Amino acid sequence: MLDIIKSKINDSISAKKALLDDEVLLNEFNALIDACLASLKQGGKVIFCGNGGSFADAQHLSAEFTARFEKERRSLPSLALGTNSSTLSAIGNDYGFEYIFSRELDSIATDKDVFIAISTSGNSKNVVEAVKVANEKGIKTWGWTGKGAGKMGSLCATIQIPSNNTARIQECHILLGHILCGQVEERYFS
Repeated sequence: MLDIIKSKINDSISAKKALLDDEVLLNEFNALIDACLASLKQGGKVIFCGNGGSFADAQHLSAEFTARFEKERRSLPSLALGTNSSTLSAIGNDYGFEYIFSRELDSIATDKDVFIAISTSGNSKNVVEAVKVANEKGIKTWGWTGKGAGKMGSLCATIQIPSNNTARIQECHILLGHILCGQVEERYFS
C-alpha cells in the first residue's frame, strides 16, 4: 500500500516537473498574469468557470481574489460562473446544460474582463460555448486544459498541462491558480 501512495506522489511530482520545464507554457501563464493585472487596473474582473473538480477550483480561485490570498488588502473583483443555483437551473432547463456558462457570461462580462475557462480535456461543451461567447464579446480568454487542449485549443490561448491524467492536470491547475492569485495580489498592491 505504501508503494502505491509513493507512486501517486511521484506521478504528481513528475507532472509538476514537466510543467516547470515547459517554457512556452510558463510564458503563456505569465501573459495571463499580466492580463489579469491590466484588467483589474482598468475596472475589469477575473471570471472563472469549470465542471466538477474544475468548478470547485473556479470557486476557490475566485474566492482568493475577492477575499484575500496571502495579504490583508481590499477585495479584487472576481466570480465563478454557475454559482447561482437559480440561474444555473433556469438556463439548464430553458436552454440546455451546454449553455449554463455562456448565457451567464454574456449577461455580466465586458471586454475589460479576463475569462479563465477550466476543462481538463478542453472539450466540455458548456465551457467551449462560454469561450465562444467570450470571443464574440472581445474578452481576453485562457483555457486551462491538459495536453492537447481539445476543442478549446483552436478557440483561445491555452495553458496546457503536459499530462493526460485528470488528477495530475487538476493538481497542476490549482498550483498555477495559487501562483496567479499570489502574483496578482503582490503586483497589484505593491
